[in-house]
Amino acid sequence: MGIIDKLHKEFESRVRLGIMSILMVNDWVDFTEMKSLLDITDGNLASHSSALEKAHYVEVKKEFVGKKPRTSYRVTNTGRIVFTSHLNALEKLFKS
Repeated sequence: MGIIDKLHKEFESRVRLGIMSILMVNDWVDFTEMKSLLDITDGNLASHSSALEKAHYVEVKKEFVGKKPRTSYRVTNTGRIVFTSHLNALEKLFKS
């Protein structure tokens, strides 16, 4: 298995890479903050976070604060392990 085979397809998108990078250093991040940090549209964030949730890399929490809905995200243990593995493979690729 070559170095490139150790890269995970789920993180090929720069948006997903950004989501995971933010979540690796924060506990919970809400939708509005994530959207602002990445400077992306609502739909873009929703679709990419949904793909990461489907892969069990991100946990999504939906709740109401007063009468307003709030969606928040955090990285799962699986997501943390797989993303770290992806970053390590990238580092090895850069150094080879």
